Amino acid sequence: MPASLGSRQSRWVTLGVVAICAAVSLVAGVAWRPAPTPLPATHSGDAGLAELGRRIVGEERPALAVACVTPTQIRTASMGAARTDRFEIGSISKGLTGLLFADMIERGEVRADTRLGELLPVSGELSQVQLSQLATHTSGLPPQLPTPRQYGKNYWAALTAGNPYDGTVQQRLDALKGVTSSAPPGTYSNLAFELLGAALAAAADRPFRDLLRERILQPVGLTEASIPYADNELTDRDLLGQTGGGRTNDAWLGQAMAPAGGVRADIHQMALFTQRLLTDQAPGMDALEPKVTEQDESTGWAWVTMPSPTDQRAITWHNGGTGGFTAFLGLDRERRVGVVIMSARGETPNHVTLAGFQLLHEVGSCA
Repeated sequence: MPASLGSRQSRWVTLGVVAICAAVSLVAGVAWRPAPTPLPATHSGDAGLAELGRRIVGEERPALAVACVTPTQIRTASMGAARTDRFEIGSISKGLTGLLFADMIERGEVRADTRLGELLPVSGELSQVQLSQLATHTSGLPPQLPTPRQYGKNYWAALTAGNPYDGTVQQRLDALKGVTSSAPPGTYSNLAFELLGAALAAAADRPFRDLLRERILQPVGLTEASIPYADNELTDRDLLGQTGGGRTNDAWLGQAMAPAGGVRADIHQMALFTQRLLTDQAPGMDALEPKVTEQDESTGWAWVTMPSPTDQRAITWHNGGTGGFTAFLGLDRERRVGVVIMSARGETPNHVTLAGFQLLHEVGSCA
């Protein structure tokens, strides 16, 4: 799991669904570089927060939304987007899946040590992997399917600003033959969370996105969040982001990838979600509590707690990155303040993550 920004920076880069595709995408972005669309001069919402967002995150992106939250106050600012426009939140979706896992443990529907083979038709090493290992990136599974087809999809998506993660749950399961749990300890795995979501859905006998919507999204205030599987499910509220080089990126959609990175949400509802976390009013709050610790950093069910590289305060957080978006949600649980950043630019998640830590430092009490 992450140890520090200095020693584990390469792992931070994969803290979004972008994974292996990211490096190729950056190269392709340089090759075809129409230049990123700059933020408009105008904003909606809180003027001071908008100014902070511009300075900390940067102007070279078509849209940016920022929130600062306490148990009693919500401040949001949007630039290049309406308050109700939905961004891809990338791997913050894993944090939602982690809450669902914790909630289902509390309900007695699964156990932390439930094995994957008890719920899904997998065999060999995979059948013995525990759900807790999937949720803490200790399963030994690779970042994604290690198949020529997946690598080819990554490369093609990078060249075309496309979506490398389409596909159904059944297609993922069919492609697992030969996949082992032999990756180095702490390997960040999108595949693990895809399988965790599929396993939870099987345990509840409900489609994953229906289950997530009923058990987590609606109770935490994400009532307008969406988990689209295909382009025809997108609406005019759903933004398309840009690659680091300024090309419009296809939406990242797919049934299999939904538990790992398929959620879209607007800034106001992400702020409501953050407030529920700060006030311990979200289902499955045990997901935020440390389960695996390495040095001074811990991982719960998806959620990371570590000292901020800005001021060493303990921050619980998750970030996300897709082809056209980056995002960050961070909580200073002692000071009871949280921030959200959603950017419509696909760049290394490190950038928006460091910006998130800096924003938490600068907003103080969010007053």
